[in-house]
Amino acid sequence: MAGIQTLDFDSPDETRAPEKTRVDVVRIGDTTAARMTFEPGWKWSECVKPVAGTDSCQLRHVGVVQSGRLVVTHEDGTEMELGAGDAYVIEPGHDASVAGDEPFVGYEFESRAAAAYAQE
Repeated sequence: MAGIQTLDFDSPDETRAPEKTRVDVVRIGDTTAARMTFEPGWKWSECVKPVAGTDSCQLRHVGVVQSGRLVVTHEDGTEMELGAGDAYVIEPGHDASVAGDEPFVGYEFESRAAAAYAQE
């Protein structure tokens, strides 16, 4: 492997597209990253839950928001709204929904979440 490599989300290795969801996945070596785009009206429990088959999202997310807003509600009762420029860690056991009329775009760097999110 070269000392520098690039990941191109506009030419992903894989794309997943459940309802109101687009996940572009890129892989280099042991690293998997994803660009997640959720349309206005997107809610995990309505759009991804049927694919995931769990009552809440059971993946750990580490990433950064490029644009839009996402409201995350954790099973422990905490709720937070994420916006452009926010870096985040979201632990397993949550639901989420897009806030407002702008699509949410975030980049995920937790390899397990990037590799498995919205995968049938």
